[in-house]
Amino acid sequence: MTRQVTRRPTKVQSGPGSPKSMDSNNKKRSLPVKKSQKQRKPNLIASFLLQVLRFSILGVGLGAIAGTVLTVVDPSKLPLHPKPTATNSPTPQPVTPKPTTLVLNENLSSLNQKLQALAVKYPKLQAGALFIDLDNGAYANFRGDTIFAAASTIKIPILVAFFEDVDAGKIRLDEPLVATKDVMASGSGDMQYLGANKTYTALETATKMNVISDNTATNMLIKRMGGKKALNQRFQAWGLTSTVINNPLPDLEGTNTTSPRDLVTILGKVNQGELLSLRSRDRLLNIMQETRTRTLLPQGIEKSADIAHKTGDIGSMLADAGIIDMPNGKRYLGAVMVKRPHNDSNARTLIQQISRTAYQHFKWYQTQPAAKPQPVAQSSPSPSPVVIPSPGN
Repeated sequence: MTRQVTRRPTKVQSGPGSPKSMDSNNKKRSLPVKKSQKQRKPNLIASFLLQVLRFSILGVGLGAIAGTVLTVVDPSKLPLHPKPTATNSPTPQPVTPKPTTLVLNENLSSLNQKLQALAVKYPKLQAGALFIDLDNGAYANFRGDTIFAAASTIKIPILVAFFEDVDAGKIRLDEPLVATKDVMASGSGDMQYLGANKTYTALETATKMNVISDNTATNMLIKRMGGKKALNQRFQAWGLTSTVINNPLPDLEGTNTTSPRDLVTILGKVNQGELLSLRSRDRLLNIMQETRTRTLLPQGIEKSADIAHKTGDIGSMLADAGIIDMPNGKRYLGAVMVKRPHNDSNARTLIQQISRTAYQHFKWYQTQPAAKPQPVAQSSPSPSPVVIPSPGN
């Protein structure tokens, strides 16, 4: 009888010595070993820090070398940084504006003769006149250097000084000025009737000084700008050799002085923008165009012409000076002053006739061709300033 042996199922061992375990070990040996993320991160950070450290050391080394070089070598002596010389980037110096001189070309002798012929008709009068064509420098000077009592024509340089101070920020146009008792004046103007200690703006005061020739307004501005001595110094600095304030307005004795040359000179400086900004120049000319007394120079020009001017009138003298714009586009300067017997009305007639004669001459005359340039000496001396010639009569 055969014995049946029943086999029990064999359990697979999972221990180290089991076939499964051995398979697993064989697979692990055949694959490359990978480093974990925890092992790689420290290596990358360390590499980065190492590179930074190397560059830092390199920068410190270069800085030390450069510092050593700079302590030995003066950079200003290197070719890349030459010292300033007269021909190589000189140090900027403050620029002092040079006086602008009116260009004088053609002496209008025929106009001079006409003016002289007019003056001969009035033997009791002593006249002086100067006219300059601003387009080409043609001029007529008939006793233009004669010194006269200024009367209210002194208000022209005072008005220029006022706007010069406005440009310099020394005076505000809306600044209040008080008409105190010490500046109240008789004669022309209405401020004397409005009472003492009344307040006006600076612009209103300057406007009244010229438009209605207010003497109180004039004295207020003289006081505000430092007095007659300070203004006289400025007039001299402008090249006005005959213009002096000796007494406050109205100055009926005629102690304040000027000349046709000085009046034309200051108007020329204003026209050429030498003393004032364009804004202040426009304001000044607008004020002078509103002058109410129009019995002198305006009577000799056409109605379509424009004039910015200021008159002067005391018993011993009558005058007018201004800038005239003609309809044909020409602009000229003119000043006429007449010493007269007390309140002689012939002075007004003479000024009107002189104005008319000059206007018509500038309207119709033809300029002379420019002279051929003369050879210039090798030394090339600096040109001397142009001086308005005097006819000597």
